[in-house]
Amino acid sequence: MPDLLLELRSEEIPARMQRRAAEDLKKLVTDALVARGFLYEGARAFSTPRRLALHIAGLPARGEAVREERRGPRVGAPEAAVQGFLKGAGLTSLDQATTVTDPKKGEFYLAVIERPGRETLDVLAELLPEIVKSFPWPKSMRWGAASAEPGSLRWVRPLQSIVATFGPETETPEVVPVSVAGIAAGTVTYGHRFLAPEAIEVRRFDDYIQALERAKVILDADRRKDVILHDARDLAFARGLDLVEDEGLLEEVSGLVEWPVVLMGSFDESFLDIPAEAIRATIRANQKCFVLRKGGSEDLAPAFILVSNLVATDGGQAITAGNERVVRARLSDAKFFWETDKATRLEDRLPKLDAIVFHEKLGTQGERIARIAALAKDLAPLVGADPARAERAARLAKADLVTEMVGEFPELQGLMGRKYAALQGEHDSVCAAIEEHYKPLGPSDRVPTDPVSIAVALADKLDTLAGFWAIDEKPTGSKDPFALRRAALGVIRLILDRGLRLRLLEQVGAADRGLAGRAGADARDLLGFLADRLKVYLRDQGARHDLIDAVFALPGQDDLLMVVRRVEALGHFLDTEDGKNLLAGYKRAANILRIEEKKDGRAYDSAPDAALAAAGEPAERALAEALAKARETASAAVAREDFSGAMQALSTLRAPVDAFFQDVTVNAPDPKLRENRLALLNALRAATREVADFSKIEG
Repeated sequence: MPDLLLELRSEEIPARMQRRAAEDLKKLVTDALVARGFLYEGARAFSTPRRLALHIAGLPARGEAVREERRGPRVGAPEAAVQGFLKGAGLTSLDQATTVTDPKKGEFYLAVIERPGRETLDVLAELLPEIVKSFPWPKSMRWGAASAEPGSLRWVRPLQSIVATFGPETETPEVVPVSVAGIAAGTVTYGHRFLAPEAIEVRRFDDYIQALERAKVILDADRRKDVILHDARDLAFARGLDLVEDEGLLEEVSGLVEWPVVLMGSFDESFLDIPAEAIRATIRANQKCFVLRKGGSEDLAPAFILVSNLVATDGGQAITAGNERVVRARLSDAKFFWETDKATRLEDRLPKLDAIVFHEKLGTQGERIARIAALAKDLAPLVGADPARAERAARLAKADLVTEMVGEFPELQGLMGRKYAALQGEHDSVCAAIEEHYKPLGPSDRVPTDPVSIAVALADKLDTLAGFWAIDEKPTGSKDPFALRRAALGVIRLILDRGLRLRLLEQVGAADRGLAGRAGADARDLLGFLADRLKVYLRDQGARHDLIDAVFALPGQDDLLMVVRRVEALGHFLDTEDGKNLLAGYKRAANILRIEEKKDGRAYDSAPDAALAAAGEPAERALAEALAKARETASAAVAREDFSGAMQALSTLRAPVDAFFQDVTVNAPDPKLRENRLALLNALRAATREVADFSKIEG
């Protein structure tokens, strides 16, 4: 079957956009083909700094003919309905339609629409220009004289050529007749800009990928990554060094070169006095280079790996020397920043934070630090931390934001603060908290273990949440400009991973009080937000969201650790036969109560009359006795936080509930008996609420 080869060649595409653009191209073209009835066997997209390419294998040469029957209005229907039918079916008169008789509905019009299969080449010529013109680049540009014209082509960088061929492997493919902004598709492309600048003629994908390889272009980004990684490892090993691997940098560098050539540079060993993280940030950010370690050691080596896009005649000496000059200059700056920063104590930097606005409605960074310090001190005893150290760590936690090093490399915030704190003799827990109070930054980031770090991290996140809730700046839809979902997840993970017992309503209230003079946060609304994030977090771990709802529906559920333990116990209980049957009995009781309470206009929430129940049916008497015992036992178990024990107490209700519904008529003729039996059902509902609100449970 025929294949499609498409290449869109342009000036350099930013590395961060390449992989997404290749996937967008594949999706847009394949979706458009499938929507038109053209199925295919496989598709692959590729990207280099100068091209997007797409290969679709196994397309039919021609689409299948389509026969469609479209039912119209009844015979004799109003003229407007008839005309609408004709227009929709593409008919000019009713003579082109037939009439069909339906035994129940009478005669109606029927249009038989037959469309011959279209040539795939024609369909491609129709859809490809529109895809190119509307391509979803995050940023795009116009260029040349045509840019002054309305509706001119926008592309990430100036588009230079298009290759578009279609045909079977055994024949010479045809050029898809495509033209975009005056650029007509053809069979000519170009290889490496400097190593093979001559034109290349290609017809099909196998020819194309081999021709590019000969012209010093590796089309597959993953293969370029593999070449860079293995060559870098081998070169480092040959010098007795170890590569510090960096997946993000590897992905970026593979998008900067079409023909990767790995080289090694060096720098003066005196620069190793700079913290390793600062060296790595300097070399990574400015030169897109990898750092190296001394063999078998965690210490950095005075060397780095660079990736060139050229096979130089001098073996890369000039390229390496040029990179070494830039690295030396950047490291000299970093060393200056390091030495300058060390000369000033962190607390002496705090006045500068009073001049930095955190948020116009929430004050300065200095005001925020004061709130976090007070909250961290209050939280410290609850998490096993020393209050004075927690307060001290919180005071210094943001001071490195106004250092030279963090000003140059914001990604080092916290880490540089820890190093400066250690140099000035702060306690190890204080130093750790300065770095770790930002953590966890996501679902896979580690959670701090030092109690001081935990206190400051919680204080930081709770202040953020309470503050933005107080000024009504909450996440909406996919928008979360202040990363409040991440802050909420951080609070949840700190509590659950470290097994902390915190009353969140109290802590939100404490954070809220620190906002003196500003509108207060709605603590229960914020707790609801945390509950929603907890549901997402637990659902990702396999928990049921309805069980979380059932527990949170009970009053006073702001201890997340206990919520999770209750949810776990409830889940185990409902997986048993006793649990499933009790849930079914509860729902039956709740349905009866809802119907009768609505009909009678009153609630049957008074305690059942024990004497009346005892005088009734044996099953009625048994349920009343079982309910009283189970509720007392479950309540006591919950009080001592034995949720499994509470579930076990409820499991004893299964048999008497089943027997009650089998043997007892709830709506008895005797009004007093009926009322007491409804009160008995309400007692069942109340007993289950000792552990959860069963009305929230699905099933």
